[in-house]
Amino acid sequence: MNYENILFTLDAGMARISLHRPDKLNAFTPTMHEELAHALGRVESEGARVLVLTGSGRAFCAGQDLSLRVVKEGAPPPDLGASLENYYIPLVTRLKALPMPVVVGVNGVAAGAGANLALAGDIVIAKASASFIQPFCRLGLLPDTGGTYALPRLVGSARAMGLSLLGDKLSAQKAEQWGLIWECVADEAFDARLDELAAHFAQAPTKGLAAIKQALNSSLDNTLAQQLDLEKNLMRELGHSADYGEGVRAFMEKRNPSFRGE
Repeated sequence: MNYENILFTLDAGMARISLHRPDKLNAFTPTMHEELAHALGRVESEGARVLVLTGSGRAFCAGQDLSLRVVKEGAPPPDLGASLENYYIPLVTRLKALPMPVVVGVNGVAAGAGANLALAGDIVIAKASASFIQPFCRLGLLPDTGGTYALPRLVGSARAMGLSLLGDKLSAQKAEQWGLIWECVADEAFDARLDELAAHFAQAPTKGLAAIKQALNSSLDNTLAQQLDLEKNLMRELGHSADYGEGVRAFMEKRNPSFRGE
């Protein structure tokens, strides 16, 4: 597939996807969704050990391209449920299930579905000049793309309710303070920080990191007994991994490990 709405590279275990409709603030269209789904298939099948997701230009993503939602007189309204079912739900589900870290770099405004797409990442960093907005209330809608799930779990019910009911802009600095994201980075250091994280995870024990993702995501809904059982099963599996053996040998030999992601 030739990509026109995203940029994609995969090198040395580092996959990078940039949403690429800068003149439209990287707002989503069906074509962009299709290209992104195709690229994620390559991430899953071509040996990636980390995915970096960011945006082109001055925005991360403005959410859905609303120019495609204008209802002409006499025409039926759009089926927003179908849009979620066909595009946004599979996207968030797939990102959360990727067996590798997903690093999201919020390079500018992240609004609507774009903000909640960012929150589907495992490590989210943002430029100091970036911001997060839940503007659904201004359209008579609710935060989708996992927003109503992620927001209360990340920042608590009071802040989640305020962000959702008021639709106010949240600065990257406050997003870090509230625990919505991992790190707010000075604009001039942002690209280097993304490169640093990508290089770190490309050399890390990928299977172990995938198990961490699975365990922490499952813990939100598991009982303690269920979570302890999951930990047991995952640890049993990881104990047979090549990377665990290498990690122990490196520790005993007082050297840096050389993980293969196996």
